[in-house]
Formats: sequence, C-alpha cells, structure tokens
Amino acid sequence: MGKAESGADESFSDGLLEYPQYTRPQAFEGRPIPEILLSGDHAKVAAWRKAEAEALTQARRPDLWAARRNQKATKSTTDG
Repeated sequence: MGKAESGADESFSDGLLEYPQYTRPQAFEGRPIPEILLSGDHAKVAAWRKAEAEALTQARRPDLWAARRNQKATKSTTDG
C-alpha cells in the first residue's frame, strides 16, 4: 500500500471484518442499497459501516469479536 492510511479500513485493521460494499445499480437482485449510503452524510455512513462491521464480525467470527471485547476491556481498566 502506498500510504499508511490505506489499510485503516481493511478487514482486521481494527479487529473487525469489513463492512458490506455497495455500488450501482441502486438495487441488485431485489436488494436495495441502504438509504443511509445514498444520503451523503459522511458521519452517518461511517457509523453505519462500523455497526455493519461489528454485526458481521459478531455473527461470522465470534473469536475475533471476543478478542476485540477483551482488548477494549483491558484498555479501559489500564487507562483509568
């Protein structure tokens, strides 16, 4: 990768699987693109992506989800 920031949103960069990717057309096989992604509100899109990544990780990789939760719990007890 050319820049250090390039890997920031990749799978496992934060211990999460990557969020779903959408493109055109706005509906594919009867499944529409979520409206939030069409809104242009970057903060809401980022929040949606994080929530999707968390949900996918929790459902598909409970081992990663548990490790991430443990890491956060350890960090919060050592920060305070």
